[in-house]
Amino acid sequence: MSHPDHLRYPEPRYQGETGEVSASFRSADTPPDLTSPRGDTYRYLATHGSTGGEYGLYQVDLAARAAGAKTHFHKAMSESFYVLSGELALFNGEKWVTGRTGDFLYVPPGGLHAFKNVTDEPTSMLMLFAPGAPREQFFEQVAEMSQRGGEELKQFRVRHDSYFEEDFPA
Repeated sequence: MSHPDHLRYPEPRYQGETGEVSASFRSADTPPDLTSPRGDTYRYLATHGSTGGEYGLYQVDLAARAAGAKTHFHKAMSESFYVLSGELALFNGEKWVTGRTGDFLYVPPGGLHAFKNVTDEPTSMLMLFAPGAPREQFFEQVAEMSQRGGEELKQFRVRHDSYFEEDFPA
């Protein structure tokens, strides 16, 4: 029985005949990799470097009333959000929806999206980027670059595949 091409597995990338020891483990009690001045925390679960660019997976804990990210899109990667706890306001390109524990939003390349915490309680989510990109530098520098503003901020965003309406008005 043959299957349509879109249902086939990708070509093998590992050529060995037996498996190898190559898994990595991160304990739940590992401290956050980044804490913002507002108290938002970022845990780098799987980075561009650790996955060979396959994907990036980050746990982001937003403080109450955290601004999140304004409406933007990516040209080179998809972005997905999975709500672990609390409520998260998610813009799906058309309207704002309330994401609650267990809710998931997938945004393909080019898809407009945004997120923020509009509640008085913290919220936690997983963010998945595919393929992986070195998002750590973006997370670590975005607050400083936002304060600088102007052309420097625009170029920073473009370098990190983040296109915002205010940078490219219609």
